[in-house]
Amino acid sequence: MNNIIILIISVVLLASCKSSSETNTEDASDSTTNIEDTNKSTANSLFNGKDLTGWHMDVPELDTNSNAVKPFLVRNGMLVSLGTPNGHLITDSIYKNYTLDVEYRFAGKPGNCGVLVHGSTPRALYSMFPKSIEVQMMHQNAGDFWCIEEDIAVSNMEERRGPKDQWGVNGDKLRRIKNLTDNSEKALGEWNTMTIRCNQDSVKVWVNGDLVNVGFNSTAQEGQIALQAEGSEVEFRKVLLTKL
Repeated sequence: MNNIIILIISVVLLASCKSSSETNTEDASDSTTNIEDTNKSTANSLFNGKDLTGWHMDVPELDTNSNAVKPFLVRNGMLVSLGTPNGHLITDSIYKNYTLDVEYRFAGKPGNCGVLVHGSTPRALYSMFPKSIEVQMMHQNAGDFWCIEEDIAVSNMEERRGPKDQWGVNGDKLRRIKNLTDNSEKALGEWNTMTIRCNQDSVKVWVNGDLVNVGFNSTAQEGQIALQAEGSEVEFRKVLLTKL
């Protein structure tokens, strides 16, 4: 009789464990599916491949010269910055806590351009640059930070920014913070990928998969995103934002 009771208890326990295991597996599967669905739903292309819907230009020369060429356009499905006249293409919307993936290349001579994050007051610096943190795209300097009426800190700050008593966010102050490596860019004419992750008061930058800058204690945590026209023609084939 004791042996029979023990056998019955063993069968019941085995069945219970199996049921619990199956339930846990199903829960894990549901959780994975929900995460994937959430990630897909938050990815948003800021460029539709057809026109500049969702953006506006701020180009000082257009204020007084109606014949000036608009420096931003769509060509062959790409967003193009002609480089001149100088100005910015700015999102209509404000963003916070996101990853921005940008694919770009210099169409002709290598030169200067940039992606601005946490943008706000237009023409706050030199009657040109909006208040922001610039992530540099200049050839051989991709990933530098430039402080434009906003500030950000990095490790080994004096080594990468210069003497502390000369730091600043405007005028002739030391606003540039050098990136960690200048060896991540591809050859002229090839496509580069820049990933910028803004999370709370931190900004991290990758170029072609290499982590090239890590900033913290940013004085801004949200704002508009802007692309520059700053002397060189640049083509963009992706501007993709994913909310964190």
